[in-house]
Amino acid sequence: MLRTLLSPRVMGLHLLTLGVLVAFILLGRWQLGVFQDSGKPHTSVDPGPVAVATLAPVGAQMNGEVVSRRVTAEGSYDAGRQLLVADRRADVDAPGGNVSRDHGYWVLTPLRLDDGTLMPVVRGWTAKPDDPAVAAVPQGRVAVAGRLRPQEGTDSVQRRAEGLPAGQVQTVSTGELVNLWTGQKVRTGYVVAEPPSGSLTQVKAAPPIVGGTLTWRNLAYAANWWIFAGFAVFMWFHFVRDAVRSDRDRGKSSPEMVLEG
Repeated sequence: MLRTLLSPRVMGLHLLTLGVLVAFILLGRWQLGVFQDSGKPHTSVDPGPVAVATLAPVGAQMNGEVVSRRVTAEGSYDAGRQLLVADRRADVDAPGGNVSRDHGYWVLTPLRLDDGTLMPVVRGWTAKPDDPAVAAVPQGRVAVAGRLRPQEGTDSVQRRAEGLPAGQVQTVSTGELVNLWTGQKVRTGYVVAEPPSGSLTQVKAAPPIVGGTLTWRNLAYAANWWIFAGFAVFMWFHFVRDAVRSDRDRGKSSPEMVLEG
């Protein structure tokens, strides 16, 4: 049996089967990887900018599909209602509150649109509340470009136990802004200005992110390759078994032929 298994004819079969197995297993793993990656969140196509009033309503929730969309807005800043969002880093995805305590401030200034509504705008980031750039609010009519972000919940960060000085808030909450900017119609969410205003630091806001859709077809392809690998092993076993039986039968018949001679 061992001589049969190590014969050149069967050794070639061993090597062929091994190569087929490696190839089919790797192809299956590749298709499985494609399937797994398809379910991961990814950056969607970044649409062109649109007027902020078309995406940020007054008195209603923002549609999740518009988060991080590029928007434009025209109007004039209301410098008297400007606020600082305390304990923030220059990135909208970075945690706020006590986790980022004393790391800086977002400069939040309402932009009064042509219809009289206020659109909160994060003009940029500063490390110190007394930075001259904070008070340097552009005058007159301005055009602002940036990315639209949803409002934050007032309980979305761990607040300072001792509270904040006047003119500072912990979150960009539409409900809180309505109470602070009394008598005004405030649009939901806020715009992260790109580029920032004056010498303020840019606050990073990533393009829209969408959830992945699992491509079950690739999982089926992976299963098919592994089934083929199993079939290759099945065929190898049968070929080897037949070769062993053939050599065994040939060995049994040889003595008889000698006796007859």
